[in-house]
Amino acid sequence: MPMCLVAALACALLVAAGAAHAQPQPPTFRPFVIKDIRVEGVQRTDPGTVFSYLPVKVGETLTEEKAQQALRALFATGFFKDVRLEADNGVLVVQVEERPAIAQVDFAGVSEFQPDALRRVLRDLGLAEGRIFDRSALDSAEQELKRQYLSRGKYAAEVQTTVTPLERNRVAISFAVIEGEVANIRGINIVGAKAFPEAELLDLFVLRTPGWLTWYTKHDQYSRQRLSADLETLRSHYLDQGYLDFNVESTQVSITPDRQDIYITVNVSEGDKYTVSSVQLAGQLLVPSEELESLIRIKPGDVFSRRRLTETTKAISDRLGNDGYAFANANAVPQVDKEKRTVAFTILLDPGRRVYVRRINVLGNAKTRDEVVRREMRQLEGAYYDASRIQLSRRRIDRTRFFSDVSVQTTPVEGSPDQVDVTYTVEEKPTGALMVGVGFSSVDRLILSASITQPNVFGSGKYLSLEVNSGTVNKVHALSYVDPYYTVDGVSRGFDVYQRSVDASTLTIGAYKTDTLGAGIRFSYPISERDTVSFGASMEDVELQTFANSAFVHQDFAATFGNDYRYGSLTSAWARDTRDSLILTTDGGLSRVSGEIAGGDLQYYRLGFNQQYYWPLSRTFTLFVNGDLGYASGLGGKPLPFFKNYYAGGPGTVRGYDDFSLGPRDAAGNSLGGTRRIAGNLELLFPVPGAGQDKSLRLSAFIDAGQIYAQGEKLSLSELRYSTGLALAWSSPVGPLRLSYAYPLNEREGFDRVQRLQFKFGTAF
Repeated sequence: MPMCLVAALACALLVAAGAAHAQPQPPTFRPFVIKDIRVEGVQRTDPGTVFSYLPVKVGETLTEEKAQQALRALFATGFFKDVRLEADNGVLVVQVEERPAIAQVDFAGVSEFQPDALRRVLRDLGLAEGRIFDRSALDSAEQELKRQYLSRGKYAAEVQTTVTPLERNRVAISFAVIEGEVANIRGINIVGAKAFPEAELLDLFVLRTPGWLTWYTKHDQYSRQRLSADLETLRSHYLDQGYLDFNVESTQVSITPDRQDIYITVNVSEGDKYTVSSVQLAGQLLVPSEELESLIRIKPGDVFSRRRLTETTKAISDRLGNDGYAFANANAVPQVDKEKRTVAFTILLDPGRRVYVRRINVLGNAKTRDEVVRREMRQLEGAYYDASRIQLSRRRIDRTRFFSDVSVQTTPVEGSPDQVDVTYTVEEKPTGALMVGVGFSSVDRLILSASITQPNVFGSGKYLSLEVNSGTVNKVHALSYVDPYYTVDGVSRGFDVYQRSVDASTLTIGAYKTDTLGAGIRFSYPISERDTVSFGASMEDVELQTFANSAFVHQDFAATFGNDYRYGSLTSAWARDTRDSLILTTDGGLSRVSGEIAGGDLQYYRLGFNQQYYWPLSRTFTLFVNGDLGYASGLGGKPLPFFKNYYAGGPGTVRGYDDFSLGPRDAAGNSLGGTRRIAGNLELLFPVPGAGQDKSLRLSAFIDAGQIYAQGEKLSLSELRYSTGLALAWSSPVGPLRLSYAYPLNEREGFDRVQRLQFKFGTAF
C-alpha cells in the first residue's frame, strides 16, 4: 500500500517538475494522514521557511488537491528550481533543489557611471548581493546597462556577463563593459520643407550637429525625448504661421556601422497656409461681450496662429475664473474651408458653476512658518474663487526666495459642487549661507569676501546678514537686519551698521581715501501690488585722506572743510516693479525715483531716476532698454562733496571706456566726476548659439551711451559717449562670469581712456 502511494506521488511530481511555474496535476492516490514532515535538500533556506509555505500540517490528511497546492506554493517562492513530494510510511518528504544565491556583483571597464549607482539600478531589477539568482533578472540587468549607455550617446557600448559558480550553491556575477566613444549627430535633414529655409527650421531644434559649445551643452548627442520635443517645436512653428494641415510624416534615425555617427531625417508635409475668416463667441456669456472680445488675440484677416488662439481661450477662461468660475472652459471649434484656405472659429463658453474657496492648504514648509507663507496670499478662504488672486499669491510666495519651487492646485470638495480647496505646495531651499568668496573684476581686481547670511531666520521670514568684503578699492564690514512684515499690512523695517573704506589711489579719479562708519534705519511700504515707497535715515562719520598726488579740487575741499565730517541724511524712493522674473527677465519693467538730502558737516541733495523695460520679441529674443538720470548739488552754500559725485564709464554704465573715466578732468588728467549723470543702454538679449535654451548662458548685443557733467557745465547731448559690442553672462558651475567687448563709437582722441575688454568673475566655496 505505501509503495503504491509512493509511485502515485512520484508520477505526480514528474509532471510538476517539468516547469517551475507549471500547474502540477498529481494522479489519483489514496489520501493519508501525515504523521511527520521532513525537508531534504536545503542548504541556505531554513526548513521553517518551507514549513511556513506548506498548506498542510502534521495530523492533517494529504489529498490530491492539497499536494497540488503545496507544489504551487513552494515553486512560487522562487527559492527552488525543483520540488518533489514523497511519502515514507506516513511521513511527507519534501525534496527541494535550491536556486543559487548571488554572492557578489562586479563591474569591469566602467568609467561613465559610478559602480554604486549601477548597483542601485540593478537592485531595483532584483539583481543584488544576497538575493536569489534569476536568469531572467540577469537578462533584464544586461539590457538596462545597455540602455543607460544609450542614454549617454554611447551606442557602441558592449556588455558581457559572466556567471561563476561558487561553493555553498552561490554565484558571482561580473559585467564586463566596453564603453566605446560617444556617438554624435552628424546631420539633421528636414525633407519637404518649402515655406521656410531649412537652416531657419534647424535653429528651432535643441539637437544639433557638433559646434564650438556642444562639448558643454551635449546637444549633439541624440536623445529620443529631445527629438520629440524638437518635433513639437517644429509643429508649433508651422501652426503659428498658418499651416493648419502641417504634419510630421515620419522620422528616421540611422547610425553608421561603426556606431559613431548619427543621422536624423524628418519628413514633413506643410499643407496650405490659412487665414482667419471670423471669430465668434457663443455659449453662456456671463461677462459683457465687449470685454470678452477685447481678449481675443486673433482677428479676421490674420494668418492663423495656434499660439494666439490658445492665448485667446486661456485669457477668456482666466477672466471667467476671476469671477469665481474655477472650471470654466473656452473651446475653439474650427470650420475649415479648404478651397478658400480660410478657417472660422466659434469659441464656446461653458463657465460651469460659480465656486467658493473652502480651505487654503500649505504643504512642504517644514522649516518656514505657516504664517510667512499665508501672509503673501491674496485669495481668502470663504471668498469667491479668483484665479488672478490665486496666481498672484503664488508669485508673491515665489518672490520671498525661500523656496526653490512653488505650485498651486485646485481640487473640488467632495459632495459640495460649489466649493474647492486650494493647495500651495512649496519646496524649501537652504536659505542660510556661510560663504567665503574669491573674485576678480576689472575695477576691484582681487576680491576676498566672507559673509553669514540668513534671509529666513528661524523660519520667520526675517533677514539677517553679516558681510566682510575686501577689495583693492572697496572694503566693507556690514551688519543688516530686515523684518519684511514689521506691521501686518506689509510695512518692512531694516537696520544697517557698516564700516566702509574706499581707496581710489588705483583709479583714474585721483588719489584719495575715505573711511566711513555709519548706521541707518529704513522703512518700506507697499501702496499696491506693484508699487512701493520707502524712507530711510542714517548717520555717518567720514574721515578723508588726501595725498600729494591728489587732484587739486580734492586737496582744496579738504583744506576748506577739513578731513572729518559727521552728518545725517534722509532718503526716500518710489518703485514700480512689473518684471516677470528676478532671475531671467523677459517681460515687464522697473521704474524707480529716489532722493537723498543730507545735513550737518556735509550738506547736499541727490536725485535719481531709473527706468528699465523688457520686451519679448520672440521665443528667444528679448529687447532690454535702460535709462538712468542723476542730479546732485550742495546746500547751505557748501559744494557737493567730491566723493559724492556721479561717475560713468565701465561695465555698469558705458562699456568700452575705462572705469569712472568719463566727464570732467583736471590738468593732471584725473577724472573728477560731476553733479549730473546721463546713462542708457539698449540691448538685444538672446541665448548663446549652440546652447539651445540653456538659461545659464545669455548673450547680448548692446549700444551704451552716457556722460558726466560738472556743476554749472552746459548739459549738451552732443557730448554723450557711445559704444557698441557684445556681452556674455554665464552662470558657470564655479561662479558667475560677466564679460563684454565694446568698441567706442565716438572716442575723443587723446582724452578718453578706452578699455574694450571688461569682465568680472568670482566663485564661492
